[in-house]
Amino acid sequence: MINETLTMIPGPSPVHTRILDALAQPTTSHVAPSFVEEFRQALAGFRALCQSETAQPFIVAGGGTLAMEIALVNLVAPGERVLVVSHGYFGDRFGDLAASFGIQADLLKSEWGQAVPAEAVAARLAAGSYAAVTITHVDTSTGTLAPVEAYLEVLKGRPELVILDGVCATGGVEEKFDAWKLDVLLTGPQKAIGAPPGVALCLFSEKAMAHRKARTSVPAYYSDVMRWLPVMLDPGKYYSTPCVNEIVALAEALRMVHAEGLPARFARHARNARAFRAGLDALGLKLFTDAGCRADTLSVVLLPEGVTDAAFRKEVASRGAVLAGGLGPIAGKAFRLGHMGNISAAEVVTVLGAIEGSLAALGISVTPGAALAAAAPHL
Repeated sequence: MINETLTMIPGPSPVHTRILDALAQPTTSHVAPSFVEEFRQALAGFRALCQSETAQPFIVAGGGTLAMEIALVNLVAPGERVLVVSHGYFGDRFGDLAASFGIQADLLKSEWGQAVPAEAVAARLAAGSYAAVTITHVDTSTGTLAPVEAYLEVLKGRPELVILDGVCATGGVEEKFDAWKLDVLLTGPQKAIGAPPGVALCLFSEKAMAHRKARTSVPAYYSDVMRWLPVMLDPGKYYSTPCVNEIVALAEALRMVHAEGLPARFARHARNARAFRAGLDALGLKLFTDAGCRADTLSVVLLPEGVTDAAFRKEVASRGAVLAGGLGPIAGKAFRLGHMGNISAAEVVTVLGAIEGSLAALGISVTPGAALAAAAPHL
């Protein structure tokens, strides 16, 4: 790491020095042959990460929220209805986005920390059809991993377009774009991909692109994929100046992803999640998210009785690790620990040690070394 503090929040995740070196390269022209090649590699690497052969990738300066907007505004017209399957704060955001464009959003929400059952999705669909269904693969606020394949089984043969929000999943949890027959997968680079923030990533199926091309217009300019399509087909073309350095860094991050190999990368995320949770359990800490739907990319952890959020996270930061607070109904009651991207056993050891020391400093009885001893078999 460049400094002594590990940023172990649910994104941005720590950025490897190889990627930082790529980011720090001199800014070139957006039509320079060297950058055009990097852009091509980033597009191809993103599509391969999502396990697609034919889908159209888009890389646009912005963030995950812009990616959500791109997906929604290009596929759903004002006045049409969308079913939002929500597992927390960021699932609910699809409803806010829909309202901004005159789209009717029907929110199907789980209790925080739980997953919407596939049967509930089936029941809602039985009452009528929608233009699209949005699913948050992993909600960053609750740590809930959606049962995507069960939902897709329910949606099989139906007319709805399927939009998967992979922001807190892509690169750490497997996503089979072609095999699952998704229409859009949207994500960001700063979480499990391990690159700096700054771009919105979207993958559109052939069906989704045909749907957009059939519309005469959309209520957007910068977010209209038809304006970006010529650049994505030939990165040497111009529409709006791309964020050159961030795309070069993304290309390097994706090369690292594929050098590691997708099966190995997903296994590493699962292994680190098990190690962290074993260590947390040894300290007497309880997870907020239901055991049946916990994501491998982050953990949402309840604070012990008598320990305040601010005091705990300040202690942990003083020991070299930054954690995130809870959102919504669990604000002040839980902390969020990201374990995604390019972290290794070393980061697991550092953070568990910082948490153990912080609890002890705040008067919580812990057995010295218990967390690391519990985590070790998983590492």
